[in-house]
This record gives sequence, C-alpha cells and structure tokens, in this order.
Amino acid sequence: MERTTDIAPISPLGRDRLLTSAEAAEYLRVTQSTLESWRYPTRKRPLPFVRVGRAVRYRKKDLDAFLDAGVVDPSAEAGTGA
Repeated sequence: MERTTDIAPISPLGRDRLLTSAEAAEYLRVTQSTLESWRYPTRKRPLPFVRVGRAVRYRKKDLDAFLDAGVVDPSAEAGTGA
C-alpha cells in the first residue's frame, strides 16, 4: 500500500526557505555585520530572524517584507524639508 502525505515539499527557492547569514547578506547586498546590527530590537524596524539552535537564519519572505517596509515615496518626502 502506497503512503501519501498532504505536506507539499518546500522549494529550495521558495519564500519559506531559511537562508544563512551569508545568503541573506548576498540577497540584500549588504555585509553580514550589517545584518547583525539590523536584528537589534531597539531599531525602528528590526530585521526578523529565526534561531535554529545557535544558528541564525532568515526567511526570504521576512527579507522581502523588510525591503518593502523601507520603500520611500519621494512625493511624500518632498514636503518634509529633509
């Protein structure tokens, strides 16, 4: 009798894939030390991460959301005098 599961396999390039610090840094085009500083909860927008034992990993969907939250509308900034 063949056994089936309802769990879909996670694509290695899917949004749920856990990235290492090196992979996440490459994806965002920043250094690993920049990633580390972005994780601090005292930041205005801390970068979410996942602990797997002692290892730190990043979900691609969290990196994408972090980038999306940083999008600046130049027309909205025009009246701030900055």
